[in-house]
Amino acid sequence: MPNRLPAEWEPHEKLWIGFPHDATEWPGQLEAAQREVAGFANAVAASGEAVSLICRNASNLALAQSLVDPVVQCSPAEYGDIWLRDTGPLVTRAPDGSRRAQIFRFNGWGGKYRIAGDETIGVDLAKDAGLPTNHHGWILEGGAIDVDGRGLGVTTEQCLLNPNRNPQMRREDIEDALRAALGIERLLWLGDGLINDHTDGHVDNLARFVAPGVLAVPEASGGDDPNADIYADAADRAAAFGLETIRLPSPGRVESEGIVQPASHMNFVVGNRAVFVPVYGTPYDQAIVDALQAIWPDKSILPLPASAILSGGGSLHCASQPLFA
Repeated sequence: MPNRLPAEWEPHEKLWIGFPHDATEWPGQLEAAQREVAGFANAVAASGEAVSLICRNASNLALAQSLVDPVVQCSPAEYGDIWLRDTGPLVTRAPDGSRRAQIFRFNGWGGKYRIAGDETIGVDLAKDAGLPTNHHGWILEGGAIDVDGRGLGVTTEQCLLNPNRNPQMRREDIEDALRAALGIERLLWLGDGLINDHTDGHVDNLARFVAPGVLAVPEASGGDDPNADIYADAADRAAAFGLETIRLPSPGRVESEGIVQPASHMNFVVGNRAVFVPVYGTPYDQAIVDALQAIWPDKSILPLPASAILSGGGSLHCASQPLFA
């Protein structure tokens, strides 16, 4: 049996979170994004889960320490973007319970955003955690897949079949590689991701497993939801694949300066005792809290403002990576 990527609801030793530092990535929003990420780290720590806030340099570290509670560990490291879901190590378990860090190639989301440190931060975090590593010669970002921890995985054709990632690999090659590296035995291929998603349609903005064999898919909110057809197609594909689906409310139409933003409640993070869900000040903020509470009645559902984080191209799940226990 190969190494297995656990489902996100399995126990974490801690959660790594990236701290914003680049003003060019967050024009006019850097300070707000830093406050929102610090609020995320504080919420994780307050829930009783260990958290390591990764900071780019000494000034970045000092600022982060001024914004977070003392229990939050702030650690310096060389990285580019804060999106550790994509650049950090994917921690797998072997049948004997031992852990390994799976390290994949990274090319700046198809060559669009190349920043020094993004290709090395995965190895650095794995080394700091004392994890042995497996290196893979093909490109994969953690946000491009989601798993139920029992052999099921989900992705999008828009991302993993995009020629800007692995043009030499066919669909079957990718399935074989995911099986060998992460223990994904069956893979559901969805179509496109959200409109204007910088990542070419990462699935962690579109569909997430919430229990073994159970996939959550958004349902359009409001009559002008720009992703209504995408959500419907994802739900249809999941049903045809034989999965049980749960429909969760989307944030509806979210714009900035007239441009549709890839705002998603699906970018939630399942912690040991709480679920951290990004909200954007829309009329559907409470609806997603209620829906997630029904799924996880034994966890606290904590809505966290994430509009400033979104302005940099991602949200809570994108900015974090679990070190599984």
